Amino acid sequence: MSARVGGISESATLAVDAKAKALKAEGRPVIGFGAGEPDFATPQPIVDAAAAACVDPRNHRYSPASGLPELREAIVTKTARDSDYTIQPNQVLVTNGGKQAVYQTFATLLDPGDEVLLPAPYWTTYPEAITLAGAVPAVVSTDESTGYLASVEQLEAARTPRTKALLFNSPSNPTGAIYPPEQIEAIGRWAVEHGIWVITDEIYEHLVYGDARHVSMPAVVPELADTCVVLNGVAKTYAMTGWRVGWMIGPTDVIKAATNLQSHLSSNVANVSQRAALEAVSGPLDAVAEMREAFDRRRRTITDRLAAIPGVSCPEPKGAFYVYPSVKDLLGSEIRGVRPQTSTELAELVLEQAEVAVVPGEAFGTPGYFRMSYALGDDDLAEGVSRMAALLGEAK
Repeated sequence: MSARVGGISESATLAVDAKAKALKAEGRPVIGFGAGEPDFATPQPIVDAAAAACVDPRNHRYSPASGLPELREAIVTKTARDSDYTIQPNQVLVTNGGKQAVYQTFATLLDPGDEVLLPAPYWTTYPEAITLAGAVPAVVSTDESTGYLASVEQLEAARTPRTKALLFNSPSNPTGAIYPPEQIEAIGRWAVEHGIWVITDEIYEHLVYGDARHVSMPAVVPELADTCVVLNGVAKTYAMTGWRVGWMIGPTDVIKAATNLQSHLSSNVANVSQRAALEAVSGPLDAVAEMREAFDRRRRTITDRLAAIPGVSCPEPKGAFYVYPSVKDLLGSEIRGVRPQTSTELAELVLEQAEVAVVPGEAFGTPGYFRMSYALGDDDLAEGVSRMAALLGEAK
């Protein structure tokens, strides 16, 4: 086995989800807060478009590695509509889900020894993809005191002569944090000043709540466009995690190079999935609004209930569908004869004793926290948090 692949860690979020499902299969009433996917069905018009695509002979053959021309055109229109960012079709590469977009971007831009500024908490895949490209994640730690937002001052303090790029994610997985427009602009101008690439992951762009709003960095800092790659996809907005369609938006030379890589790596994305994505990005956002309303209700419910547990601190997230409560004050306490010293140990105790699955903060670069997805039914959410509260309330 190569050292490169042998050093990759398993996706912690998928591992927790798999363990929860395995326990359910054994008959245990496990409630899982681990998976980062909407609990809604893909909207019916999208499913119908895919069904029609199955019987269309055009979709039975190879198609361009960069994506169906119709879909790339639709992504151009959608980007202008949702982000006020004007691009051309040759700036778009359709990928097999958002993860492939992440991997290919790093593989295209980075050389061995390059450093990538990576605000933590971070999504588990980011550091692995950076490392696979031979580069080095330079972690910039944040916490609940700043709303999990990295400042320009922190980024500047972490910058070195080897800094090549910044990974930027707003709305954030795992915290649900959203950077305000003025901070996004300040970070973008700082990146331009120092010649730093920005890879901005906007997969949760439509899942924002209250008075928060999503802003795309190259839209507010136009001069960044030549050194910026925008990552996005249909998975979260349209409840299409299993359809595997994402995309990269960037300078034409970067997109051409990434397309060359994809032509050898996976060829084109499945045509039926692309036709489904075409219907999604071309259609109205009504179904998205309904999902967002449900997520907003759950967001407020889970935040209030977690904050009421002694020893748990839970900032209210402004986007995505995650909460990221601190459990640091519980570590070392005795709970049913056990004294968990880490959030990983505490998560194992919660799974075993309360039959509730959460992802510990170690997976996201910040020990002492849990990530909990509220993309699950209201009844399961209430029951799961109640079980946690009963267990953690025994801490002494």
